[in-house]
Amino acid sequence: MTATTPKRLTTSAMIASFADPGQRTTSAPFGHALAALAESDDRIVGLTADLGKYTDMHVFAESHPDRFFQMGMAEQLLLGAAAGMAEVGLVPFASTYSVFAARRAYDFLCLDIAEPNLNVNVVGGLPGLTTGYGPSHQATEDVAIFRGMPNLTIVDPCDAVDIEQAVPQLAAAEGPTYLRLLRGKVPTVLDEYDYSFRLGEAAVLRGGSDVVFVSSGLMTMRALQAAEELAKHRVDVAVVHAPTIKPFDTGTVLSEVDSDRLVVTLENHTVVGGLFETVASAVVSSGLGKRIVPIALPDAFLDAGALPTLHERYGLATGTIVAKVLDALG
Repeated sequence: MTATTPKRLTTSAMIASFADPGQRTTSAPFGHALAALAESDDRIVGLTADLGKYTDMHVFAESHPDRFFQMGMAEQLLLGAAAGMAEVGLVPFASTYSVFAARRAYDFLCLDIAEPNLNVNVVGGLPGLTTGYGPSHQATEDVAIFRGMPNLTIVDPCDAVDIEQAVPQLAAAEGPTYLRLLRGKVPTVLDEYDYSFRLGEAAVLRGGSDVVFVSSGLMTMRALQAAEELAKHRVDVAVVHAPTIKPFDTGTVLSEVDSDRLVVTLENHTVVGGLFETVASAVVSSGLGKRIVPIALPDAFLDAGALPTLHERYGLATGTIVAKVLDALG
């Protein structure tokens, strides 16, 4: 009998959606939400640095071509122009890849936008491990870079529900914001949990008596999946979704952490400087003596390859989460 040759993953798997096969998705939720908001608010403008199609800004551009600005491959110019627009009363949303916003244009965001506390909304595509194209495109440290910037609000949405509801709230918020964008076909998950996005607030999605998951971004989806799997092992897991990393909802999170349950943080970001350290800092500052188990990307430059393979390799897949929790429980 001839052995079956394993299916070879093609380049498209490197940029594939992280949605599971057959999962409900929404196409380009950010682009559609921004276009809809612009219908009722003529201050809204959209800019991009040659990445309209890849940050879903093209949806806005098609709906409002007179309010869309293509800045070319010039991220510093992108943010400088957005700052000028905000100075005259417009509300700009500026999209690029997270790596370019965080690494190439940091100084412009800091001094042109954050220091004067302008209402500029930076939209970063491919946050964390949402592409297999390697370190040049994997923004695994963007939250760590941005957390120290005064005035900057940081949002890490889980799904299409988060993104659609976040856009008008970001526009209305005073000062600059940074959105870790999930683009393309984005899973739709949180509508099953009586959930609404509220800027600056965390939400308890489900209760549990044995373990508390504190998660952000796409890892909230994985946390919910892992909780279902752990129930088969008779492990009862609560899930707290914290989409706003800064300012952080310390009150809601600490009220869940302050128990005899195992606490696990889950994030699509390096273990350095992201959600884990945000929660750990809050725990220590409040005087709680709690062990916190981090599920995060390693402090390393990651490999290129097929996205599903990389999620398994670096611990973001549901099965690896389950295994780590069971090991931690002993």
